[in-house]
Amino acid sequence: MAGRIPDNILEDILSRIDIAEVISGYIPLKRAGRNFKANCPFHHEKTPSFMVSPERQIYHCFGCGAGGNAFNFLMQYERLEFPEAIEILAKKSGVTLPEAAKQDNKVTGLITQLQKINELATLFYENNLQAPAGLAAKDYLLKRGITETTIKSFKLGFAADTWDSLVSYLRAKNISLSLLEKAGLIISRESGGYYDRFRNRIIFPIFDIKSRPIAFGARILAEKQGDMAKYVNSPETPVYTKGRNLYGLNFTKDCIRENDCAVIVEGYLDFIIPYQHGLGNIVASLGTALTVEQARLLKRYTQNVVMIFDPDAAGQTATLRTMDLFIEEGMNVKVVSLPKGFDPDLFVRKYGIDGLKEKISTAENIFVYQLGVLKARHNIKQPEGKKEIASVMLLMIKKIKNGILRSEYIKILAQEINVAEHYVLDEFNKIKEDKAQPVSPGQPDKKKMDINPTEKLLVKLMLEENQLIGRIRNCLEPADFQDERTSKIVSVMFDLLEQGKEVEPHKLINRLQDDVALQFICESAFSPDLSAENKDKIIDDCIKRLKTARLKGRRQHLHGQIQTAQRLGDEEALSRLIEEFHHLVKKEGNK
Repeated sequence: MAGRIPDNILEDILSRIDIAEVISGYIPLKRAGRNFKANCPFHHEKTPSFMVSPERQIYHCFGCGAGGNAFNFLMQYERLEFPEAIEILAKKSGVTLPEAAKQDNKVTGLITQLQKINELATLFYENNLQAPAGLAAKDYLLKRGITETTIKSFKLGFAADTWDSLVSYLRAKNISLSLLEKAGLIISRESGGYYDRFRNRIIFPIFDIKSRPIAFGARILAEKQGDMAKYVNSPETPVYTKGRNLYGLNFTKDCIRENDCAVIVEGYLDFIIPYQHGLGNIVASLGTALTVEQARLLKRYTQNVVMIFDPDAAGQTATLRTMDLFIEEGMNVKVVSLPKGFDPDLFVRKYGIDGLKEKISTAENIFVYQLGVLKARHNIKQPEGKKEIASVMLLMIKKIKNGILRSEYIKILAQEINVAEHYVLDEFNKIKEDKAQPVSPGQPDKKKMDINPTEKLLVKLMLEENQLIGRIRNCLEPADFQDERTSKIVSVMFDLLEQGKEVEPHKLINRLQDDVALQFICESAFSPDLSAENKDKIIDDCIKRLKTARLKGRRQHLHGQIQTAQRLGDEEALSRLIEEFHHLVKKEGNK
């Protein structure tokens, strides 16, 4: 079975089965309070440490760390691939998969219908923006510097502050509610009936490469509005997959080809404002980490990429991960670091498009950028720090196909960590020769969970009480969680909340691929609930610690960048970085 199964279908399958029933078909389970227990089927043990939760629809072994939802159990026990596990449980639950629909020759017709619905919805939202009800939304866009011409070109619109205006409009055109739900435009009520997904928001249509609307992003007018998410986006549908599209590519593909370079930003406005002011070779990601499919999509037009992502810890992590992806595709990558508090939209409005173009023209080489990030995270004067820096840098160098670049980067790395070059080369050659040893099916490898205790505590609290997620989201961003795994978990939690869904462990697991993150979620879900006493104070203290740690991490990163600029003799960058460093130190002093 090929293709990506949408998350809503995976959740539908899981909602129709009982994980305890699935697992009891393979091993005997015994009741243990609200849960079931058994001897773990994945490692030898005499005392049961394998737990199954019907309430949370997950399992976890405290002995070997195995855990997950029903899909994970089938994959691990039967040694199946993910699509095979999906097929088995889909049949068991009575859910029809998209591939089965294709075999019935129905998908083509469905896609055509959904495209037509999206076109009608786009026109509806456009007309709303020009109507009296859209006056505040249009005024907001104009004040943000977006021109009438740009509004028209991008078909920007407005969803009125009503529950069913789009439903009524499209139902009057004899479009079925089931199709509207498949298009991701409406949501079913638990009590029956449907309501509009987007309400009182500015609408940004998302187009495919042929300029057909396939999805929508929706932004609130105010910067802060209670517990409401700033952005609500279309779910994945038969015509839309986040990881296979790039915002704005339909407008900029020719310019990217002509300039032989693509500038990548994160958000709608971060794309629109620079594009409107003359940066024609730009695209934006769609709220997720960039994927291989997106990299290959860009590769049709250029081999060269400049990334402008947030300079915080989570942004750095995302940038490093994305750099690896492009390197593996044989593409050339550079990185732009904007000053603290700036995104491309704000930077252009304050310094002009020429200022941003200057930043792009002096973007950092991937080697210099990654080395600076690692030096800020590890003590380069200590042997362990040198080891950690070298291990990551050598993995990156290994992915570079050009032998001359490899040789030069190894030489520079040896100088930077003050280690003889032949020792660094020896480690590099070990990486080339090492082959990952598969874990025995009966002996899973329990992952080491070195997650920051403060971050663990906040995630645990959010897993316990969904209502805390909105409160914490108002104070923190995923980027405030410096561990890549907790940052991803929190990001998925916030996304689920935006979609109006319950944040449940088995849903989180479907959206995460990191083994340690999966183990952490399962272990947290099975650990005793925290006492309600002083919970508010605990949350406030945790939030304060994370914000302080993020500022400290940024200061350390700037210190590393300053050292690099000094070594390279880059006076302009040095002056800018020192000014930013002093500003940050002053900010910390005023906290």
